[in-house]
Amino acid sequence: MTKTILVVEDELSIATLLQYNLEQAGFNVLLAHDGKKGLDLAVEKTPDLMLLDLMLPTMDGVEVCKELRSLRMNIPIIMLTARDDEFDKVLGLELGADDYMTKPFSPREVIARVKAVLRRFTPSAAEEVKTGETTYEYGSLKVFPERFEAFLNDEALEFTPKEFELLVYLLENKNRVLTRDQLLSSVWNYDFAGDTRIVDVHISHLRDKIEENSRKPLFIKTIRGLGYKFEEPRK
Repeated sequence: MTKTILVVEDELSIATLLQYNLEQAGFNVLLAHDGKKGLDLAVEKTPDLMLLDLMLPTMDGVEVCKELRSLRMNIPIIMLTARDDEFDKVLGLELGADDYMTKPFSPREVIARVKAVLRRFTPSAAEEVKTGETTYEYGSLKVFPERFEAFLNDEALEFTPKEFELLVYLLENKNRVLTRDQLLSSVWNYDFAGDTRIVDVHISHLRDKIEENSRKPLFIKTIRGLGYKFEEPRK
């Protein structure tokens, strides 16, 4: 099935270039030139992925991202900006963006990023026909990767796509120490120019959601000077 990409970009030349290259790559494309229209289209059409500019008229990209996540819409989001500002980058990711690109970028790079993000959030045909389902259960925490579901004390938890992917990767490598660079490479699929704060932000969000006490985590342990480990609680 053809995937639909929503491009929310107020610079007409960039929006047109993105639309052309995405369509050439086989995607359906929806366009919006301000934040409010982009939000409305996202809610109405539920695209498979959004390319969302940070600086927009009527409502900026941060507000659009925040509103979508508050509506519990787990559309993968790649944020676009002309500013290579660490604060903007971390803020966007804190609010639920799944990737981040700084202008200028090449059409080839955009297509590669879009395909990489879609691969992470689209089950393969082999996965869809599996009869067995992977389940992780540790005390009060239950995680069902194929269903994009997790429960703590039998209450459903809400995650952004990136948070859930990170959680599953930690579970797949339980009791192993994973460096921040390893997590950047494996979960984000490329190096964020050494910006390991992105990992720390997402780990903090996971702890807030899956730990009974995020200040004294039972599951996700910090290994000082190295990284993180999902530790299977002792029975």
